[in-house]
Amino acid sequence: MRGFLPTAATRFTNSSMDKAALVAQLITTIRDSVGVAEREMAHAADAAMHGDDSKTRREDTRMAIEYGALARAQQQRAQQAHLVLATLENFHPTPARRDGRVSLGDLVEIEEADTGLGRTFFLAPAGAGIELTGPGGDGFFTVITPQSPVGKATMGQEVGDSFDVTVDGETRSWEIVWIG
Repeated sequence: MRGFLPTAATRFTNSSMDKAALVAQLITTIRDSVGVAEREMAHAADAAMHGDDSKTRREDTRMAIEYGALARAQQQRAQQAHLVLATLENFHPTPARRDGRVSLGDLVEIEEADTGLGRTFFLAPAGAGIELTGPGGDGFFTVITPQSPVGKATMGQEVGDSFDVTVDGETRSWEIVWIG
């Protein structure tokens, strides 16, 4: 995950229009992924049916089986991406809650207690791990979901709250420094 300097988040205005731009960027990224998966699925299905050439098909039926499995995997990838797209197309984030608590659709900046390293996340219903660019190229936002360890830990929290998250056996302490 890659964040950016803590002051960069404060330059990102807290309007739903800016968040809508992040959602649109996320949708574009997922649509691109769907396109790749569908092209690869078609290529693998064609290779399974016809082989890369007729000699390959005759000599090695194992390749046809492998291409068939690849085509099915790409089909599953495309189907999953279509579900993510449907979720995101119905997602309309609002400005941060008046009570100052983290909720779905928020930008959340956290700092690691030991190092002061800051990370800024966009809390979305889907698209975990995708990196988005802020308006005008102003910083990077990593998408997290409420199901992720950091997402679970931040939901309902407010600026100044601290939490620990263990990922891959390593526990880190974080503090919420900004919600937008």
